[in-house]
Amino acid sequence: MRRTAVLPLAVTLLLTACAPSVSKEAPAASSTSSKAVPTSTAPVVPPAPTPSGGGPCPYLDTEFVAQSNGQHVSKVQTSADKPQPTCFFYALTGKLQLSVRVYVGEPAVATALVNQVAPIDTSDPADEPAGWHGGYESTDSGAVYAVAKQGAAVVVTTNQKQSIKGRIVAKQAIANLRM
Repeated sequence: MRRTAVLPLAVTLLLTACAPSVSKEAPAASSTSSKAVPTSTAPVVPPAPTPSGGGPCPYLDTEFVAQSNGQHVSKVQTSADKPQPTCFFYALTGKLQLSVRVYVGEPAVATALVNQVAPIDTSDPADEPAGWHGGYESTDSGAVYAVAKQGAAVVVTTNQKQSIKGRIVAKQAIANLRM
């Protein structure tokens, strides 16, 4: 009989020890809030310009481009971009030898334009003229030199593999435009 009396007591103690405890305190207020996560939209780079009119280039002399790029210039065309058009310089073969794109507007767009043509991950850093920053690299069809400063960007593409030719032209364009 002693065993039957102890067994219910042991079961009761065991069940009480395993049961979840019930607190008489009020539950803490939930501290989760739905904070708006800022969404950043990448700056929209204007589409690549296309030639729409004849030359001359308003900010670069044709002879300067010929000497800097090492090829005679047979034709110059400009885009309809404002305030400065993109200038397209063609070789005697009729193929594009050099283009100079000038962007003036939002700083984020200027930087995005430079990073689009001379990506930070693959290009070498460019810092000429003083105060301008960007990149340069060889491409399948030549080289690119692209720099930005505040809300302005200058992108030079050349059919020559030496990026120094693009740098020389970019510096002259910036100087002539007083940027």
